[in-house]
Amino acid sequence: MKKILTFLLAGSICFGLVFSGDSVMAATIQGKPNLAVLVDGRKVKFQGGDPFMENGRVQVPLRGVGEALGAKVEFNGAQKKVKYTKGDKSIELTIGSKQALVDGQSVAMDTAAKAIKGRTYVPLRFVSENLGESVSWDQVANWVWIGSKEIPNIEDIEVTTTSLDSYNKWLSKGIIDKKKGVRIFSVDDLPLKIGGRIVYDVWKVTDGSNTGIRVRTSEGDPAIFYLTGNSYRKYRTDIEALKIKNLDGTITRTYQIVSVVDYDIDNDVNYKNFKLSQVQFIGITGFASDYVELLKGPF
Repeated sequence: MKKILTFLLAGSICFGLVFSGDSVMAATIQGKPNLAVLVDGRKVKFQGGDPFMENGRVQVPLRGVGEALGAKVEFNGAQKKVKYTKGDKSIELTIGSKQALVDGQSVAMDTAAKAIKGRTYVPLRFVSENLGESVSWDQVANWVWIGSKEIPNIEDIEVTTTSLDSYNKWLSKGIIDKKKGVRIFSVDDLPLKIGGRIVYDVWKVTDGSNTGIRVRTSEGDPAIFYLTGNSYRKYRTDIEALKIKNLDGTITRTYQIVSVVDYDIDNDVNYKNFKLSQVQFIGITGFASDYVELLKGPF
């Protein structure tokens, strides 16, 4: 308990030893969430390429979104045509052309399907809306929402659940006390409802000299910890001066990687050498959950 109190006190002041100062850091911090597409609250996993933004329009690989929306997808390489069919709706695109056929009628688009390094990309909003789906842009998340925005509970998706045995030596009694086990999920599984709170995303940031991570949640004041697989948990509280209260009611917090807390709690004389690439799991605390919740290290 004494070590935990030391961590909490140190966490509120030690960022000044690591980061360049709250006013400078807030102005110069770089890094944002990866562009993602969500259909009915779940991220679309694209094969063979990632979505990208061009002139304010999101382009996506031709199959991922169509299949996620339940459409039949046909590609004719010789004619350079892509066709989507869902119920009585149909869309036909020609690579390089801003003219499309929607239900047999010619329609002008403000962007075109295109071939990039052997991959065919199509305009996401045009395809989705003409298949009958609502589309909205989430500026905070850097996401496109298609269809329902209902976010699933962690109990409703397939995640890895394991016993506490493999983690006892790295986790404090305060973390594992009264927990049934450990649940492991990935960034691709986000957003998720966990114990009444929503975890939206986790991503890397930098101020040019130092590295940190940002965590966007719905509410609460979570601390985190890093697990490397060969050392004790490395506790972190967020940098209060860098807390962002987003217009949508969500909160974005910033956590440092290197921290003198590791020396204060675990007498780690090499704490300055700790790197984000060493993190195997990120633990997020404060859930009303029966499990220790671990995010698989995405960096």
